[in-house]
Amino acid sequence: MNNNWKKIIQSAWEKDGETKSKEVVSCVNKTINSLDLGKLRVAEPKDNKWKVNEWIKKAIILYFTIQKMEKTEAGPLEFHDKIKLKTGYEKLGVRVVPHAIARFGSFLAKNVIMMPSYVNIGAYVNEGTMIDTWATVGSCAQIGKNVHISGGVGIGGVLEPVQNSPVIIEDNVFLGSRSIIVEGVQVEKEAVLGANVVLTASTKIFDVSTNKTVEYNKTIPERSVVIPGTYNKKFKSGTFGVPCALIIGKRKESTDKKTSLNNALRDYNVSV
Repeated sequence: MNNNWKKIIQSAWEKDGETKSKEVVSCVNKTINSLDLGKLRVAEPKDNKWKVNEWIKKAIILYFTIQKMEKTEAGPLEFHDKIKLKTGYEKLGVRVVPHAIARFGSFLAKNVIMMPSYVNIGAYVNEGTMIDTWATVGSCAQIGKNVHISGGVGIGGVLEPVQNSPVIIEDNVFLGSRSIIVEGVQVEKEAVLGANVVLTASTKIFDVSTNKTVEYNKTIPERSVVIPGTYNKKFKSGTFGVPCALIIGKRKESTDKKTSLNNALRDYNVSV
């Protein structure tokens, strides 16, 4: 069934987003519904790597073209949008605190907690994850099990280009307050990010935990403890400090996966 959907979506995409036929509309709607139920994912682990399903991204983009603007009311609140809000939280086993919002086409697994926060279409949030106050989970972002997304964290959406990987946060990761992860950066399992760490496609990531500095690109290795830092870069008008991310060590085996950020950083005499 999915292979047939894929062919229909791909054909419509190659025809410059032709969505007039009932077959295409039906296929797009079924794909988004499957995303909402967690039966499909924009990206999924395969052979110890992450595989991006480009055709599903294309289906999301086509979905915007076939949906009409509609008014939605929730008590005294009013919304005007093309995408309806996600519903059925009690059946899903998800705790949603007012004024948390998830869009239809996003998936929330059992025991996810949403404080007043936002989850966009195409995102996948796995079991036991906490999304704290004013945190955002962007379109197509993939969030693992038991992730702690602290207050004000910004996880970016990567819908286009369709071939690009979305932001991926693996199992048991701790994201400190106001940290930002965008542009397809991958944070591997059990890593700990300190407050205000910013990770973009161009952010330099330095492992400074040994005598020799090692540089990473778009990836935080598993169990890494990360804090914000700066490095000197020369410009025409002078040398200035540019933000970077510093890996200062590994999460201790004895450190509980549910530990606080302060406890994780205390192992390295760092307060963030």
